Amino acid sequence: MLTKRIIPCLDIKNGRTVKGVNFVDLRDAGDPVELAKLYSEAGADELVFLDISATEERRKTLADLVLRVAEHVNIPFTVGGGISSIADVDILLKNGADKVSINSSAVKNPDLINELAGKFGSQCITVAIDAKQINGEWIVHLVGGKVPTTLNLFDWAKEVEQRGAGEILFTSMDNDGTKDGFANDALAKLSENLNIPIIASGGAGCIQDFTDTFKIGKSDAALAASVFHFKQIDIQELKSALDAEDIPVRR
Repeated sequence: MLTKRIIPCLDIKNGRTVKGVNFVDLRDAGDPVELAKLYSEAGADELVFLDISATEERRKTLADLVLRVAEHVNIPFTVGGGISSIADVDILLKNGADKVSINSSAVKNPDLINELAGKFGSQCITVAIDAKQINGEWIVHLVGGKVPTTLNLFDWAKEVEQRGAGEILFTSMDNDGTKDGFANDALAKLSENLNIPIIASGGAGCIQDFTDTFKIGKSDAALAASVFHFKQIDIQELKSALDAEDIPVRR
């Protein structure tokens, strides 16, 4: 059985790590380079670095910051925010990223997924999907969760897989920052419908939430921010607890 991955997420705005609730009310959470180094040394399996304002402000991900972060970690590292072309991905991979994450640009130009997977390989391409429930249906949102689309989460996720994405990072906007647990029903449905790994995001508040998303949500990885940034959960303690529940983790 493949080991489950624990992934701290560094949401970046104006060069600083930030964290909010339901995608708003952002507060400072520290220097991204220092946090990246800390997590790498603490036993995180991967890191995700998302420049959350890049798409909204129509600018590119801060490639120089990516370079500085990558110099301090020895674990796989995914970068997202404002990526819309092969050239964007090329510079990020050259600056040290192992994978890239695309979101709004993939919805606006689905062929981009095919192009990037064809050029760099599916293993390098993560498609992030932000969604919230509207009238009982999971609806995909863009631009940091600010713009609703007409896309259904599960239909879009299936198309993403068919176009060559290597994994999906699903963030429940309803759960984000609430610390009430992940959206495990939706995650389980994604896992049942797809053959690529699913990363759970949005809602981690305690160790039990990670246990639940791996057991109930069938998630392949769990991503969290504030519980790690503000030292509410220790990564090694988390892995020990998961190990005790017979959930395979890297030690």
